Amino acid sequence: MSLHSEIFEQPAVLGGLLANQRETVEQIAKVTCSHDLRFVFLAARGTSDNAGRYANYLWGARNGLPVALAAPSLFTYYKQPPRLRDALVVGISQSGQSPDIVSVLAEGKRQGCLTLAITNEPDSPLAQTSDFILDLQAGEERAVAATKTYTSELMSIAMLSIALSGDTKSFAELERVPGWVEEMLKLDDSIARMAERYRYMDHCVVLGRGYNYATAFEWALKLKELTYVKAEPYSSADFKHGPIAMVEQGFPVMAVAPDGAVYESMMGMLRTLRNDKLTELVVISNSKEALLLAQSAMPLPQGIPEWLSPIAAIVAGQLFAHHLTAAKGYDTEHPRNIRKVTETH
Repeated sequence: MSLHSEIFEQPAVLGGLLANQRETVEQIAKVTCSHDLRFVFLAARGTSDNAGRYANYLWGARNGLPVALAAPSLFTYYKQPPRLRDALVVGISQSGQSPDIVSVLAEGKRQGCLTLAITNEPDSPLAQTSDFILDLQAGEERAVAATKTYTSELMSIAMLSIALSGDTKSFAELERVPGWVEEMLKLDDSIARMAERYRYMDHCVVLGRGYNYATAFEWALKLKELTYVKAEPYSSADFKHGPIAMVEQGFPVMAVAPDGAVYESMMGMLRTLRNDKLTELVVISNSKEALLLAQSAMPLPQGIPEWLSPIAAIVAGQLFAHHLTAAKGYDTEHPRNIRKVTETH
């Protein structure tokens, strides 16, 4: 297996997760709904932290649940955890090994909270600490850069959102996700050619907003850990509040701008960048208007709802990062200074 092959496993992995874990998700939701929960307290690191950003928007918008992202050092180094009364405490970790994430769930349990582990290792310390386990069932992921486990985390978060809302009709939309991901994989050859244009890029920003705020962070992370590009993620709103000052002619900007509630906000930023600064734009979108602004365009499938677009959009980002790594002559399988399992305290 390789990074490239694991990217291509994602339709099958997502389809299997949806088929095999729906009953588990519905059981978790049933117990969770029987408690008067006020918020979700979520702990994660790295790629899984970006999945947490997706949960922040999705569970907030569709389930009315505020999501607080944990500061694990409060639990490990400072030994001063916050009060978690009436929270669902969630840990997201592909390996389930990181002691600081485990410590958050252990404290949640000590305080009498319901705890949930979303992990690819159901026998891991994180899973053993939790009341409920949502197994990602992604299979072994050998590449250091996470791909199929990330989209599985997003799918799990979406499945739980539907189960908590009781809107089972939305599962029909979720069942289309593997097909939408298949469509993105058909862009592989064109993205490989596109990446050659950026082989000398050493810095960029990555923009996204709303549900795709998570995509901006995850795409930037893939660029950092694989291509060593200094890629900084921002919401289009935050970028306007200062960082836009660094833009000059030819400055590369990656953007995720699907149809939806934040589309006009993203388009306003893209028009500004394209017209005023002659920015080099790389755009993922299902809007012809947005794609026409880009020097390099990666089309999303038509009909994909905004709340599910992050699962398909990041596949384009993964392919772009993979091919740019190869174009730069770097090792796609063994990026420097990092390992597959990272344990932090």
